[in-house]
Amino acid sequence: MINTRKILTGSKIKLRAITKEDYEPFARIENVMESRLLMNDGIPFPPTMEEHESFLNGISSDKDDYMFAIETLESQEFIGTIAVYKVNWKNGTCYVGISIGPEHQGKGYGTDSMNTLLDFIFQYMNVNKVKLEVFAFNKQAIRSYEKCGFSVEGTLREEIFRYGKFHDVLVMGLLRRDYIENIN
Repeated sequence: MINTRKILTGSKIKLRAITKEDYEPFARIENVMESRLLMNDGIPFPPTMEEHESFLNGISSDKDDYMFAIETLESQEFIGTIAVYKVNWKNGTCYVGISIGPEHQGKGYGTDSMNTLLDFIFQYMNVNKVKLEVFAFNKQAIRSYEKCGFSVEGTLREEIFRYGKFHDVLVMGLLRRDYIENIN
């Protein structure tokens, strides 16, 4: 018999559906300027609460985008989000992204969340390769992704302008066979 209780549960976190109660803490996390500078390549202008709500309401499995709330097992506290997006069912690829509040970074929650999501992707979705992009100066995130089995597949040179100069963006990937090999 399959143990469905452990699906979407790591050693420190649980991934679950986002609820209306998560909207306010989500907005707080997403509006931290240091985080905004690490999470996307746009101008890091803080969105309004209405824009956050519109974004969260627009997430739909019908669009092949799946976002989960990250909740600690210990306190059941919402600490961030993790997503699977741009799922390409024909070629068996997808992208992933994660955002965790600054006060919860560096404590293993991100690595545990990503490993939990990867287990879900490779065990329950017909995906062969998971991809992500990370700014080359985000060393903490790169270390976490490498712990999860990702490797650098390419460099987009001087792709993003931050802190007064241009920086590289690393393209990282993880194949199903490498993931399965690493967990056995």
